[in-house]
Amino acid sequence: MDASPVEITAHSSLSDIPAAEWDACACPEVAHGGRPTDPFTTHRFLSALEKSGSTGAGSGWEPHYLAARSGGQVIAVAPLYGKSHSQGEYMFDHNFAHAYERAGGRYYPKLQIAVPFTPVTGRRFLTRPGYEAQGMAALVQGAVQLASDNGLSSVHATFCTEAEALAGEEMGLLRRTAQQYHWANRGYADWDDFLSHLSSRKRKTLRKERREAQAFGGEIVQLTGDAIQPEHWDAMWTFYQDTGARKWGQPYLTRRFFDIAHDTLRDDILLVFAQRDGLPIAGAMNLIGRHNLFGRYWGCIEHHPFLHFEICYYQAIDYAIANGLRTVEAGAQGEHKLARGYLPVTTHSLHWFADAGFRDAVDNYLQAERRAVDEEIEVLTTYGPFRRANAEDHD
Repeated sequence: MDASPVEITAHSSLSDIPAAEWDACACPEVAHGGRPTDPFTTHRFLSALEKSGSTGAGSGWEPHYLAARSGGQVIAVAPLYGKSHSQGEYMFDHNFAHAYERAGGRYYPKLQIAVPFTPVTGRRFLTRPGYEAQGMAALVQGAVQLASDNGLSSVHATFCTEAEALAGEEMGLLRRTAQQYHWANRGYADWDDFLSHLSSRKRKTLRKERREAQAFGGEIVQLTGDAIQPEHWDAMWTFYQDTGARKWGQPYLTRRFFDIAHDTLRDDILLVFAQRDGLPIAGAMNLIGRHNLFGRYWGCIEHHPFLHFEICYYQAIDYAIANGLRTVEAGAQGEHKLARGYLPVTTHSLHWFADAGFRDAVDNYLQAERRAVDEEIEVLTTYGPFRRANAEDHD
């Protein structure tokens, strides 16, 4: 590790930081070949958000990317944004905002270290190998200093790793937990092998759901890389708009994001379409990591029983098994995922508040919340679909 002084700078455009320097911190593993572990923190993904206007002016996500330099090289970076609202974060802090403003403070704008619109756990303090502690400390200091200099209420790092959360807590940040549902590949040979580990009742349910979903009158296709054509993005945009309008009021991503994704991200993307006579009627967009498959967007123009489960969950499991991926992360929330083999896991975030009194109040709240999250995960896991020893196991 270089003992040279560390210089921290903030940048309003990712183009200020060369892709090679950013990715040397975000995905150093690709230097040895293969995919990035986390496709969402790559220079190309974050650039697609910015260039498409999905982040930036008018979006409520104003870029202030951090870079820490030492000894003439970038040793750490972070995707930092100024936020004028709490939308598109999925680690909900509306109760903090309301309490802060009832006490006479101004909660927004705040600073957010995050991948916009993406409830996926990954490193948020992106460091070159060998600079983990020094780089994270510099980035935390830089974000807190930026907030303090500008009179901002708070800094938040959402969906960080557990290791980052524990390290941040040692630095004096507040640690928060929540939960999602992930599917874990236990070395299954195929779909039937996975089913064999479920209770008899759950096996029957999943077989029935797949059978009924696949009876919609067409075919289901998986597309990635050069198999994805420009017209596929027209369909995906239609699906995304429909779901976005119902869930969030308006879509977070712009249409141009999908055009840029075709040019720079399609090797990172898996599209799953249900189509009839070559025309997609439903679809899901996933991103492919080195070890994980990340489900992101879904939509349809026709409704068929269980097609959502087939396109989003079961096809993802098929792909993960076939390609030796460890997990499928199917996005935020959704207890209905539990019955389909997706078990609860803990997610993490870090928080800093300028007001010491407010910080103490939030700290007390988060301690109680962490206990409740732990208890909920323990209870939910017992309701999972996997068969137990000595349980009845005959179809």
